[in-house]
Amino acid sequence: MRKTMQAAVIDEAGEPGVFRVTELAVPDRVSAEFLVKVVAAGVNPIDAKTRAGRGVFDSIREFPSVLGQDFSGVVVQSPYEAHPIKPGDEVFGMVMVPRFRGSYAEYVTVPSISVVRKPSTLSHIEAAGAPLAALTAWGMVVEVAKAHEGQRMLIHAGSGGVGHFAVQFASYFGAYVIATSSERNLGWLRELGASEVIDYASTRFEDVVSDVDVVIDLVGNVHDDTGTRSLQVLRSGGLIVNVPTGSWPTFAEDAAAAGVRGTGFKVAPDGHSLAVIARLLESGAVRVHVDRIFGLCDVADAHRLLELGHTRGKLVVKVAEG
Repeated sequence: MRKTMQAAVIDEAGEPGVFRVTELAVPDRVSAEFLVKVVAAGVNPIDAKTRAGRGVFDSIREFPSVLGQDFSGVVVQSPYEAHPIKPGDEVFGMVMVPRFRGSYAEYVTVPSISVVRKPSTLSHIEAAGAPLAALTAWGMVVEVAKAHEGQRMLIHAGSGGVGHFAVQFASYFGAYVIATSSERNLGWLRELGASEVIDYASTRFEDVVSDVDVVIDLVGNVHDDTGTRSLQVLRSGGLIVNVPTGSWPTFAEDAAAAGVRGTGFKVAPDGHSLAVIARLLESGAVRVHVDRIFGLCDVADAHRLLELGHTRGKLVVKVAEG
């Protein structure tokens, strides 16, 4: 077993250029944890926010710090000999940063409750793009909004990492899905299950949408007051779920004043839900779209592209062969 590993780290908050690749000690597996050799790691907005000094940056206790929450890889050590997932098995999951060292590295330690078998029909690259985004979408659409037939659901930023899963889950459970995105993604969103698509650059969604039961808000008020405009299209007593951290400071008050229910959402690395999602991915009922692949030395470029806000699906870092 190797004692050291390559990792992309930060020593302080800043622009994407603060990343550097260095040698670190392989993390120690403790108690009911797995040690996993990372083949690929997903890139998520929370990673970029944390790197920039927002997100969970204030909870980082030591530097250099390794970011990255999604991983797909191969088990090196299991919690105990009789555990059903054994060394050599392919797994994927989500690691909570900064409680644990992140996945922009060759190895991660992960609690056993957060690890499930990788769908056999997916490559490690594809699997690494799923956990955080899919669990976030599942939590909002299935657990909180309880997607069902006859329900009208508006999903903002439908072509992004979380959004493209949200569209698929809502459609799978029978909801009538209305999704906003740029023009180039409209046809693709229809393929994923959206019944209506709106080009946010040419059409004000509140001019063409009304009487919505649920709004999945993946934008907030960081652009063109998308959040507060969404309150206009909800039916009385409808539900709006806002996700991006710090995107709408007056969210609770504004939702209450509009006569609708409002809630935020925080994703958990729940292996039970991820196992259900894995079955949907394996069957092809749901799919993950990887827009671009980067090397470990190019994590900064992945963050630069992510922050432009035009990614279709997910960006993934290839850490090793597998």
